[in-house]
Amino acid sequence: MKLTILGGGGFRVPLVYGALLGDHAEGRVTEVVLHDLDDRRLRAVTRVLAEQGADVPDAPLVHATTDLDEALRGADFVFSAIRVGGLEGRADDERVALAEGVLGQETVGAGGIAYGLRTVPVAVDIARRVARLAPDAWVINFTNPAGLVTEVMSRHLGDRVIGICDSPVGLGRRIARVLGADPNEAFVDYVGLNHLGWVRGLRVAGRDQLPRLLADPALLGSFEEGRLFGTDWLRSLGAIPNEYLHYYYFNRETVRAYQESEQTRGAFLRDQQARFYAEAVDPGVRALDAWNRTRAEREATYMAENRESAGAGEREADDLSGGYEKVALALMRAIARDERTTLILNVRNASTLSVLDTDAVIEVPCLVDAGGAHPLAARPLPGHATGLVCSVKAVEREVLAAAESGSRTTAVKAFALHPLVDSVNVARRLVEGYTGVHPGLRYLK
Repeated sequence: MKLTILGGGGFRVPLVYGALLGDHAEGRVTEVVLHDLDDRRLRAVTRVLAEQGADVPDAPLVHATTDLDEALRGADFVFSAIRVGGLEGRADDERVALAEGVLGQETVGAGGIAYGLRTVPVAVDIARRVARLAPDAWVINFTNPAGLVTEVMSRHLGDRVIGICDSPVGLGRRIARVLGADPNEAFVDYVGLNHLGWVRGLRVAGRDQLPRLLADPALLGSFEEGRLFGTDWLRSLGAIPNEYLHYYYFNRETVRAYQESEQTRGAFLRDQQARFYAEAVDPGVRALDAWNRTRAEREATYMAENRESAGAGEREADDLSGGYEKVALALMRAIARDERTTLILNVRNASTLSVLDTDAVIEVPCLVDAGGAHPLAARPLPGHATGLVCSVKAVEREVLAAAESGSRTTAVKAFALHPLVDSVNVARRLVEGYTGVHPGLRYLK
């Protein structure tokens, strides 16, 4: 079975390959094709993968190419993890937004909109090529903003594109652990959009254990989300939010923390990864060791500004292991081998949430089998969540409309309607700033 990884020179590709190395069952991935526009990054990651698989007799064969059509042709699965504009673009997204006093995070607020506007035209081109060159392939999308990108790709690929994210998985596992439950035995009642969702229940043997957690302040404050959001706020919500909702609920404090930080997250990763890629192509360096060191630092500093502003302390050791590669592998297994499983995924709504139309991509538990991912029935959203989900989905639709039409006016509308952008004039200046620094946004007229 052939897996094509778009963004194959990306830093987290070894996580996916590492997960594949542990899969020895019939119907496994036997060939991995890495595609990237940057040949040096491809060489660096290929070295890491070669060292990972050196002692594994049946390790999947790895090929690398800068030719997109060659990479896609004949693929069974396509894993899309591209970053249009690179980490330099992410750093610019943050800088332009913070200069206007608003959040520039890569998927939330102004930064997420800028990233989406750059990425949507590229994602559409990829979807069209997949439909032409690998019409039977399943696309697993991790490209951010994941929900938005999955939705625009679904317009060309239907339900054969499925978005994944490790945030809901990590949240569910943390809740299960603090309740003393086996995460693999728990059903997580999660609902929302990508990076905008809430755990409303956690069922073990058919019984919801979340009320027990919410009723115990000491227990509730003993894990990351309890420290990040505060126990009083979580009890008020009656749910546990995805960590990205900290940007909404504590926006002023987070923006201030980012403004006062010596370096934004994007700038930190840009500089860190530049060192890694230079090191990893050096023949005198063991590339896998360099990758492991860099990854440990990357994971430990994740959302550091948010934790600092909340006084949440350091990340726990159990939260430093990632997880999206495990979701990707479980998804591929379920489809390729008809191994029925339940995963939290980004899929088209159908009739799951009545407040959104059928084509809106949402993030919910899904039953996965050979026929793809099927969203499970969900209780209606509470009022506070309904308002936020509908507002952000409306912004996503304006982003898609702006990308399709090239309308600068529509792009301004997308920024202005976002809950974390507080003025139409700020929205106009953001569009000016972003089109000034990003060649990928020059299409807006």
